[in-house]
Amino acid sequence: MRRPRGRWRPRVARALTVAISLVVLLLLARYARSLDWPAVGEALRGYGAGTLVCALALAAASYLLYCAYELLSRRYGGHGLPAARTAAIGFVSYAFSLNLGALIGGGGLRLRLYTRNGVKAVEVARVALFAVATNWLGYLALAGGVLASGAMPLPARFGSSAGLQALGVAMLLAVAAYLGACARWSGRGLSLRGHAWTLPSLRMALLQLLLSSLNWLAIAGILFLLLPGEVGYPRVLGVVLVAAVLGALMHVPAGLGAWEAAFLAMLGGQLGKPAVVAALLAYRAIYYLLPLLAALALYALLEARRRRRGAATVSSSRPVQHRRHAGWREDAMNGISGRQDPLRPDAAPGPGEQPGKRDSERRNDPEQQAGAREGKREGAAAARRGPRRESPP
Repeated sequence: MRRPRGRWRPRVARALTVAISLVVLLLLARYARSLDWPAVGEALRGYGAGTLVCALALAAASYLLYCAYELLSRRYGGHGLPAARTAAIGFVSYAFSLNLGALIGGGGLRLRLYTRNGVKAVEVARVALFAVATNWLGYLALAGGVLASGAMPLPARFGSSAGLQALGVAMLLAVAAYLGACARWSGRGLSLRGHAWTLPSLRMALLQLLLSSLNWLAIAGILFLLLPGEVGYPRVLGVVLVAAVLGALMHVPAGLGAWEAAFLAMLGGQLGKPAVVAALLAYRAIYYLLPLLAALALYALLEARRRRRGAATVSSSRPVQHRRHAGWREDAMNGISGRQDPLRPDAAPGPGEQPGKRDSERRNDPEQQAGAREGKREGAAAARRGPRRESPP
């Protein structure tokens, strides 16, 4: 039997991800032994309450923008879930995705939450693809602007300044091409890996660009607050963008190791390694761990509400089904006897009864009740005797 092609690729990708993660963890463990941890602890204790509150506010704003991604994807996909439930699913999915990887949060968990709320898997794929496009559209715009303008000088090992500026111009042209395509061919169907994809309107594409750009600016703002004041915001933004693309290429959950490598390589010599490590530890606690705890609680609440809705639906459907079966039995018995049940609302008036007599009066009439019981007994006896056989001529 011939094996289908391409089945080995996911296995190789997972094996490479595990191998890279192990290498990164070993390098971090080796680096951690040589780090001055008392200096890191002192830097962590030096954060004031105002700094931490502002960093928490920016983290909350970033996750609200993630929820806005999901609401915009809902408008694009048109799956019809309530806005509050859609935003809750988006928050849980992004919190898990940032901590555990896109395969668990952005893929598996989002699929589970949506399908359990009645959304088809094809529609979930469209929502996820639109959200990913939204996230990286703003990244391309900001990274292209930073590189093309030369606002952030990079180390020589990253390439020449002319090559980096050309890369920035190419990123900006890609953003402009996407916006132009949405303006020219809005609603035209495309196919990407077997999934249907239609270009959104220009207004929706501009909303994608705005939301994503604000989100990346908020993430950079958190680290700008946590790092010492000797470095400017444009430089921090550039390092964040470099660290993000490194984390995406390495496929390591939470970008573990990629962010540390980028910040230490580009800012460690200027600010000192203990200060950079302290800022990254505080950033991970504020932007990763705290939202993950909130997402766990919200996920448990969504599951509990789903179970309650399912139990209520089952309990409400059982009496209706019982009444239907009882009605079928009564109809069969009355059909055999050739009589109607006068206790039913749709029964015809009995002999000597006025046509306009109310159902409640017929239901409470003793003579009608006695006649109904006699008719049921006759019908049951006729059913036991079976159909009358005609003698042959």
